[in-house]
Amino acid sequence: MRIADVVRAKGSAVATIDQDRSVSELLRTLADHNVGAIVVVGPSGVTGIVSERDVVRHLHETGADLLSAPVSSIMTVDVYTCSPTDTVDDLTVVMTERRFRHVPVMSDGQLVGIVSIGDVVKSRIGQLEKTHEQLQAYIAQG
Repeated sequence: MRIADVVRAKGSAVATIDQDRSVSELLRTLADHNVGAIVVVGPSGVTGIVSERDVVRHLHETGADLLSAPVSSIMTVDVYTCSPTDTVDDLTVVMTERRFRHVPVMSDGQLVGIVSIGDVVKSRIGQLEKTHEQLQAYIAQG
């Protein structure tokens, strides 16, 4: 299964925020969209990603003053991305080894979706269920 299949099934909407917005606005966006990570954008496109974990860790280090700081001060700038043609199996390995929970999907330099670890697990379970059904049908015909 390809990442394009996952994006097609879940939808291509991606919550984004400008890198100059405040962390407080970031938190509002996370809550409004009920997501665990936000892709950060700037004039040149995707410039980073911020997860709930990033906010918590920086809040612990900095305190409440963090809420007025720009998103750029806490975002991860080395963003791992995937393409629609990548396989779910390959992305699963990368997400597990590198401990990513969210990976933006890029095509021709454009943000076309985001895949979470939950999306990947759901996809894998669907594949296993389909294989199970096929095996049962094969055995029943036997």
